[in-house]
Amino acid sequence: MGVIGSSHELSLDARLLVIAEATDQWLDAFKPDVLAIERVFAQTNLSTVMGVAQVSGVVMVAAARRGIPVTMHTPSEVKAAVTGNGRADKANVTAMVTRLLRLDEPPRPADAADALALAIAHAWRSGSAFSQGNESSTAAQQLWRAAESKAKTKKNKEKPGTTWH
Repeated sequence: MGVIGSSHELSLDARLLVIAEATDQWLDAFKPDVLAIERVFAQTNLSTVMGVAQVSGVVMVAAARRGIPVTMHTPSEVKAAVTGNGRADKANVTAMVTRLLRLDEPPRPADAADALALAIAHAWRSGSAFSQGNESSTAAQQLWRAAESKAKTKKNKEKPGTTWH
């Protein structure tokens, strides 16, 4: 497990280049089937939103060059999928990631726990890695499926003749 980082002393373009090159190396080494990225959302700190958006763009381009599909999930979707609560704090998310993945200790740095939570949320939402039956599901998975089912039903009622895929 690793986290890509760059020095705060570098210019923005140099930092993005460091991230782009590390992303290229990671994608070439691990050859993922899909990438899950956190969807940028409005915050009061514009520089944080811009930074996340710029890095997301760099990662999406790297994936697109390799034909790797990219999915995006909001922070509240990730928190709800992992903990059952879309407003969970970082400590709760980290604790659940540690438990779900049966890790001996919490992932470090905190960004690693966030990335693992994003991967777990994507796997559960796509149904790609975990059982869909309740017999082996965690409480968070069961809550997620119930909320997702409710949202699908509501959306279909609002738009007659449409289906949810």
